[in-house]
Amino acid sequence: MIVIVSILLLSACGKSNFKAESKKTIGVVKEALNEKAKKPNKKSGDINFYMPFGYEIDEESPNNILLKNGSKQYILFNNPQENKQSNVVYQATVAQNKELEINEQFKKDDQFGFLIIKKLEEDMNEMTIGIGGTKITTLIKTSSMKNEAAVMTEMIKSVVNEK
Repeated sequence: MIVIVSILLLSACGKSNFKAESKKTIGVVKEALNEKAKKPNKKSGDINFYMPFGYEIDEESPNNILLKNGSKQYILFNNPQENKQSNVVYQATVAQNKELEINEQFKKDDQFGFLIIKKLEEDMNEMTIGIGGTKITTLIKTSSMKNEAAVMTEMIKSVVNEK
């Protein structure tokens, strides 16, 4: 009986934890999208972007940059044909993912931003943040979503295409 009650309590805490963390994450992304873009300090092909200390480029291809920060990996995707107001990358991302826990859009005059979170396991999520034709995706624990979202948003907000 104690085991069953414990399991019920723990599973209930897990759901409320995701709810609370995702709400904070939405706020962080919304705020970061309204801040001034950081100055790019990295170049990959025709893409210039800001990469925080501790991050490194693991692999590069014309539209994808695989980034690493310790054991965490990120995929930065950029479609240079789409501007910051475009929602093409957002539409394609949503079409690939049927069961999304969070699907937020942030529209301003000069940009279209989005946050998508898909629960994978109890404490593991796939989080994608995008602006126009650029998005960044990672696998993240629920407790780290808010902090990671701030850094990820900084990176994609800074992306500048040379062509």
